Amino acid sequence: MDIRRARTSAELTAAESLFDGPAREDWSERFLAAPGHLLLIAYVDGVPAGMVSGVEMTHPDKGTEMCLYELSVDEGYRRRGIGRALTLALADEAKARGCYGMWVGVDTDNEAALATYAAAGARDEGVFAMRGWPLAP
Repeated sequence: MDIRRARTSAELTAAESLFDGPAREDWSERFLAAPGHLLLIAYVDGVPAGMVSGVEMTHPDKGTEMCLYELSVDEGYRRRGIGRALTLALADEAKARGCYGMWVGVDTDNEAALATYAAAGARDEGVFAMRGWPLAP
């Protein structure tokens, strides 16, 4: 397995089977150009097998932390440690960037994700509620 940082929209398009939908070129370019945005792709024999994205967030009284935005492993490559390796690679990148911590929001019934994050050293920090505002027209 080889984990590499995605730097072009073409790399994201080639790995779009790992996303929930097609990788739009304009959104891909915007994501990749934004400071603090990061997307790592795991390749197995040259094939995109998994990806993790992260977004740095800075606050005046806290400093900078990394949000693990999304993790995905192709169904045919699951249970091989790829998700764990991607999570650890993102944590390493967060440390290298000076982040004081990394966090992820995960559904409490997503057993695969919970096991992956635990295997990568994440600790349960308690229950929280999430609320959203749909802003799309």
